[in-house]
Amino acid sequence: MESHHSLKLNRRQFLLRSAITAGGVISTNLVSKSQVFAQAPAIITSDKMRPAIPYGVASGDISNNGIVIWSRSDRSAKMIVEYSTSESFGNVQRVLGPNALKNSDFTARINLNNLPPDQQIFYRVIFQDLNYQNINSIPVNGTFRTPPIHGRNIFFVWGGDTAGQGWGINPDFGGMKIYETMRQLKPDFFIHSGDNIYADGPLSSEVTLDDGTIWKNITTEEKSKVAETLTEFRGNYKYNLLDENVKRFNAEVPILAQWDDHETTNNWYPGEFLLNDNRYVVKDVNLLAERARQAFLEYMPIEYKTDDPDKARIYRSFKYGSLLDIFMLDERTYRGVNTPNNQPVPSKDTEFLSRKQVQWLKRQLLSSKATWKVIASDMPLGLIVRDGSTDFEAWANGNGPALGRELELADLLRFIKNKDIKNVVWLTADVHYAAAHYYDPAKAQFTDFKPFWEFVAGPLNSGTFGPNQLENTFGPQLVFQSLPLGTKANRPPSEGLQFFGGVKINAYTNVMTVTLRNLAGETVYSVDLPPEK
Repeated sequence: MESHHSLKLNRRQFLLRSAITAGGVISTNLVSKSQVFAQAPAIITSDKMRPAIPYGVASGDISNNGIVIWSRSDRSAKMIVEYSTSESFGNVQRVLGPNALKNSDFTARINLNNLPPDQQIFYRVIFQDLNYQNINSIPVNGTFRTPPIHGRNIFFVWGGDTAGQGWGINPDFGGMKIYETMRQLKPDFFIHSGDNIYADGPLSSEVTLDDGTIWKNITTEEKSKVAETLTEFRGNYKYNLLDENVKRFNAEVPILAQWDDHETTNNWYPGEFLLNDNRYVVKDVNLLAERARQAFLEYMPIEYKTDDPDKARIYRSFKYGSLLDIFMLDERTYRGVNTPNNQPVPSKDTEFLSRKQVQWLKRQLLSSKATWKVIASDMPLGLIVRDGSTDFEAWANGNGPALGRELELADLLRFIKNKDIKNVVWLTADVHYAAAHYYDPAKAQFTDFKPFWEFVAGPLNSGTFGPNQLENTFGPQLVFQSLPLGTKANRPPSEGLQFFGGVKINAYTNVMTVTLRNLAGETVYSVDLPPEK
């Protein structure tokens, strides 16, 4: 694939140049851009005395206004970030961040703002001992490119569903290889469309495959049972960070993360009680979700302020240059109970996003000046996703007019048409295969909307399932799906049926090219979408 970065990162060279013992101490919170700092002499000390950074670094929530840098210490320590536009860290800036403490499981984050546009930024994270300022961790390095103002192509990837259905980190297979495949494409950022973990999916050390060979998982105590305690939910995120592919990816690709059900438990909704699942001692899903939400916010590189609950909301939006706005939805926190989903009038029971989130999304779409508006939905629109024999998990409920949760979607689609909001594309995951759907009002039961595309990607090192059935309420036309009908359920990653999506926006034509790719990075489907003027 054509590289759109003017400065290529030689990771080995970058790591070698940057692996400097962080012995110098600078007391100011932010160093002036005009100053260059010499590294103070290193303090020779035992590695056991140093804070350590066992799970690497990550960046996220990238926008025109800034980015979040995340990491975790192995003990109480102060987070420090040094960054520069030079990989040799000339003209370095230093930001003193918060203390990583036990109440956040020693995770911490720093917001970097007022960064120069369209620049490769090199950063290193250091944790400083709280009692001795000259005892620091060995730095861990990362990089990202800031959004362009104009004149550069944008390329990003998306997918969902990581380490589910019993398929964890298998060193013999090469770990979670799909993350390395995505990294090698050098995307500007990555949208994780939910199911970042499988808190309800314990791992066994060995799984016998259909051909009699053995899939071997790395296992941990927290991944040996369903997550119920805060420690166990946190342990699910730590597990994924044991994978070198994931850590390397996190250090180079900013993440925009949303959640779905498996961050808590399968198909959950507020107010649910797990009366029939004997794996759980804690039956109250609201309590499980509270712990799950805390772990998600602690371990994902999200702008998160513990003293401001509204800042911890999972639905949010990002401006990326002048060509792209991204709207991240939360389809878990505010939904009504999973039901047969056939109510004829809107009510609390038919809410999926909630009135508040829908109004927020309408305002954001209406005010957007970007050429393309990408809505990241953790669940697909027209695919039927069941919860048991009578209830439904997503928007769709089968063929026919808009009913139940579909009433909320119909209202949103009607708004987009009435306000003539152009170039809206939906990206999603959840169903563990890849697909392209074109929604055509001429073939729909509900017709009061503009045609649009929805693209489905995944899984990312999880079991492959599908394909699911489409309903006709909003007229989705199947353009592509990555699996034939009758595919055996829960295909392991070793069969190669893992899929992610890529989106390129051409800076000069403004054409959006969407690709769906397999584990090897090969394009299995591609389409060019010219912008509506």
